[in-house]
Amino acid sequence: MDPMPAKRPASPFTPLDFQLVLLRRMADHNPGLVEDARHELGVSIADMREANRRWQAMLHAPRSRAAVSRYRSILGAPESVTPRQIGDLSCEALLWPVPLWPDLRFEVLVAPNGVAWNEWLVRAPGAPSPRLETLDDLTPWSCTVDEVARAFAPARPLEGTAPTRWGLAFTAPDASGVRQECAAEFTWGLLQRVGVKGQQP
Repeated sequence: MDPMPAKRPASPFTPLDFQLVLLRRMADHNPGLVEDARHELGVSIADMREANRRWQAMLHAPRSRAAVSRYRSILGAPESVTPRQIGDLSCEALLWPVPLWPDLRFEVLVAPNGVAWNEWLVRAPGAPSPRLETLDDLTPWSCTVDEVARAFAPARPLEGTAPTRWGLAFTAPDASGVRQECAAEFTWGLLQRVGVKGQQP
């Protein structure tokens, strides 16, 4: 009887694969931008689906590694590790570059017990933030959660529709200067779309 063929070891999950995971979650809102990014990366739709499948398998494996360990294994050593104080919580901010968005970094906030409690895209240190003054400035992929919250304070967090999604409610002027009540949706911390609820009296 012929021996069973040896099982091929799975190829490493790479930084490119991780970018495909980010894009897969954004495809629901901005399929055109995702398609352009996919062509820029030189990958197929099947490649993106496979990367997402493997990512989900890693997340739900019985012996899934901790988030920080997982990101280090995929993305390598972080570009920077910075102490961060958020309210009463002391934590560390770990940043990794994301080649698809050179002005952004993937940030993981890690509590003292080693648990990652936030994972999203932020503006890279030293990179200029976009000028956000009216609704016309809020274009998909142009800004992050923090940037919108600062530009149109006070903003109120909204519950996201999935673990990687966030929302903000705020008011902002339209092109004619009329203030509008808005709700913005973000995926992995990056703006996807803005809905206008009505005019501010």
